[in-house]
Amino acid sequence: MQYLLYLSLVGRLLYGLIREDRGRYDLYFHVLLLAVLRHFFGQLGISLSRWPYLSSRYQIQKKGFSFDAVDLSSNWDDYIILDTLLLSVTVMIPMFGNRYYPPWDWTGLVICALLHMGPAEAIYYWLHRALHGHYLYTRYHSHHHSLFVTEANSGTVHPFLEHLMYASNFAIPLFGTWALGRFSISTLYVYTLTFDTLNAIGHCNVEFVPSWLFDAFPPLKYLIYTPSYHSLHHSQVHTNFCLFMPIYDYWGGTMDKNSDALYRSVRRSDSQERADNVYLTHGMDLLHMMHVTLGIQSFAATPYKGPNWRLWLLYPLALIAMPLLWILGQPFAADKYWIPRTLRGETWLIPRYRFHYSLPVEKVRINALIEQAIVMAEDEGCRVVSLGQLNKEMRLNGSGAAIVVRNPHLKVRIVTGLTLTAAVVINRLPKQTKEVFLVGSSDLIRSVEIYLVRRGVRVLVLTNSPRYFGSTQPKVTKVNQQLIVNVMSFQEGQHCREWILDEYVEGKDLKWAPPGADLHHVCQGSKPLPRTRKDCTYAMYPAMHVPKSMKGLRSCEGGLPRGVISASHAAGVVHSLEKWTHNEVGPIDVERIDTVWAAALKHGFQMAV
Repeated sequence: MQYLLYLSLVGRLLYGLIREDRGRYDLYFHVLLLAVLRHFFGQLGISLSRWPYLSSRYQIQKKGFSFDAVDLSSNWDDYIILDTLLLSVTVMIPMFGNRYYPPWDWTGLVICALLHMGPAEAIYYWLHRALHGHYLYTRYHSHHHSLFVTEANSGTVHPFLEHLMYASNFAIPLFGTWALGRFSISTLYVYTLTFDTLNAIGHCNVEFVPSWLFDAFPPLKYLIYTPSYHSLHHSQVHTNFCLFMPIYDYWGGTMDKNSDALYRSVRRSDSQERADNVYLTHGMDLLHMMHVTLGIQSFAATPYKGPNWRLWLLYPLALIAMPLLWILGQPFAADKYWIPRTLRGETWLIPRYRFHYSLPVEKVRINALIEQAIVMAEDEGCRVVSLGQLNKEMRLNGSGAAIVVRNPHLKVRIVTGLTLTAAVVINRLPKQTKEVFLVGSSDLIRSVEIYLVRRGVRVLVLTNSPRYFGSTQPKVTKVNQQLIVNVMSFQEGQHCREWILDEYVEGKDLKWAPPGADLHHVCQGSKPLPRTRKDCTYAMYPAMHVPKSMKGLRSCEGGLPRGVISASHAAGVVHSLEKWTHNEVGPIDVERIDTVWAAALKHGFQMAV
């Protein structure tokens, strides 16, 4: 809602346009355009610093960015709004707004740079040191330092009064250039965007600055800081206070003695840490891409519940991204996590959306992308690839079996995760369950049915597949076959409290569920069930809480809550931790359901309901 503050500027812009007040109209336009560019480049910095392909090799702090840190950084762009409002007020003052400013002035740019390197940097240095005094630190600046591990936008997370102090200081180069009569439109853009870029670089937690720069010109290390230099300020707190120029720390005696050593050690790290497990999934719909880790930071940290008004505002961007991903996109790493000294995992995305999987013309291309991702993962040293959502559809690749047949040379293990998915569905049922209502004919439904019938549970099955019962009855004894009942309508499940649905069901059919029924929707690839029954419990897609030892999670998997991943995802982690050497593809092995479930619990996973 804070973005509504821009409406006052838009109103001023329109008013100037109507009144043909060309001078102020141009200035308001530039102020608004600058704000848009700052938001864009700020988001670009976040996305790039979160991309494992760019960040893994030269990452500085490896403890990981937490959900709490994401929440703390959710208002990272408030400073842009504040600066924009302050600039708008400045334009309203006749001595500033009633003047013509040229589009470019090289002398003005040099003056602005010198005023920043001198007064602005010096004032900031001493102001920053003052903020680390006990009184100001505990009441203000500790808010910023609660981010021990930083991201590109962490440099703008401050209390309001700090923002005002910084805005006043950083206005010195702009007002000084104006006072000397050399201000231009380019001065406003170049200084502001350069400032934002350097601020993001210092907090991105990736040491990408090449060492040859400092080898060629050693004094440069006193003129411009690096990400590792400022990272030491967040880890050591009482060193490296400068804004962008370490020479002020050198003069003030606050330069950390380990600055060069940390920089060199990170840059010498020439081998990227490889994932043991890769979870291979895909986009849900066009707007879901804004919810992935590389998208909007605060969106990614919340479950995706479908489009809302904030996401609809981003629809033009999503519409542009879709054909680009379709034509040019390759599988890419979107997020990473780890269990210390045990496992490293990554989430990779196939550049396709859910609707692509229903198009026959896309089948060959999607399978090619999946196999390409698997080969890439193997080349990077990965041991297990788990297939998420529709990447393991039976009609697509036989639940992964066709991939193994076409690629017999693969050393990486392929896991569909359907065995653990079935285990979660089964263990969610109350212990006293005597009857369940199953809808669907998938291998998952068949396996759940066989497992339950073997344990004396009566199963009502609603399916249109004539071959379904021929595939299940031979798996159970003749006595247990009597527990399998083929029903023809939803009405026949009206007395059953446990409904397991492997396909989308309309609200008119859900009305037959009895009050208090548990509705288990187990088809991750379909849209969610309509919430038409307030008197029933809607269970989430089969999923598990991650072990407490798992670090680095900073995004939600689809519509699942924080710290919860799909059973298919968890299965890949368990497969890797157990060092199992078989592929889990094709039909579910019912005999292994209990084994996989016990292994998941052993490694700290807990059932999510």
